[in-house]
Amino acid sequence: MFRDIKLAQLQDLQQNQTIALIDVRSPSEYNHSTIPGSINIPVFSDEERAEVGSLYKQVSAEAAKERGLEIMSKKLPAFIKAFRDIPNPKVVYCWRGGMRSKTAATLVDLIGIPVYRLDGGFRSYRQWVVDTLETIDFQADAFLLNGYTGTGKTIMLQKLKEESYPVVDLEGMANHRGSIFGQIGLNPHNQTTFDSLLLERLLPLIDSPYVLFEAESKRIGKVMLPDFLRKTKEEGLQIFVEMPIEERIKNILDEYEPWNYHEECLHAYGLIKKRIHTPVAKEIENDLHNQNYSSAVHQLLEYYYDPLYDYTRKQYPTNQSITIKADDVDDGVQKVKEVLESVHVM
Repeated sequence: MFRDIKLAQLQDLQQNQTIALIDVRSPSEYNHSTIPGSINIPVFSDEERAEVGSLYKQVSAEAAKERGLEIMSKKLPAFIKAFRDIPNPKVVYCWRGGMRSKTAATLVDLIGIPVYRLDGGFRSYRQWVVDTLETIDFQADAFLLNGYTGTGKTIMLQKLKEESYPVVDLEGMANHRGSIFGQIGLNPHNQTTFDSLLLERLLPLIDSPYVLFEAESKRIGKVMLPDFLRKTKEEGLQIFVEMPIEERIKNILDEYEPWNYHEECLHAYGLIKKRIHTPVAKEIENDLHNQNYSSAVHQLLEYYYDPLYDYTRKQYPTNQSITIKADDVDDGVQKVKEVLESVHVM
């Protein structure tokens, strides 16, 4: 017989071994939010879940169970095979540790596949995330990469993370670049997913003397930063990166690939067009229509993003900032390392 385990027991197990987490909710539930690293093996498709739910509400619980069993019987071989292909130990869960995870655990257990079921389901995990983010005692000093649009701050952080520096990539967790054009080519995460990814990254860094962030605002795309993190960043040291505009244009084109998202770029530009002086605004629009992206980016930087940055930079205390001049991203990474060494955080 399968065993129910509490979230705390699951987390203890994860300290010593790799646990296969299996979310048996419908694909849309899984895509909305899940425990990071989980695999989706749904008991019901979205349509099947809606059908069973309607029977439960409009007919009876018994009718819903009978229809659910009928649906599962047809897909049982594929369902069991999907479980067999995953290494042990396995933990299944649904929304609140109810009928779907019980059905899944019972079926695979009868076939001889050992499995645990998460008591309380995803809801218990979500409550733990919310509670922990509200009470976490995060004392690490913050070092924030700042600079004009296109200086490759996110790429620098990714390179530093690859070298085991304590980096928290907030844009990566939000799946959004943090600007009007920030979601082009991406599917931005919701708050629930962001919170889970953030906490998963912060906990291993709880005893780190410092953490590296990008200097984001309190909102990134669809998500808001928690209060404690905004406070940590406000008190941090700003590392302002200066880079030649030609290199910044190249970085933007490499990252955004506007030729692959022509209509999306035009739509995003329409949202800020009125904020730019009319003659220049028309030139940028023409460049975008004609796919002269290098010129469009150059003018967007010169007449929109750089003035915004200059205004924002004046808000930071001068005693909480260091400026570095970098030729390109790799040079910037090296100079950030030198800053960290100079303030004795290594």
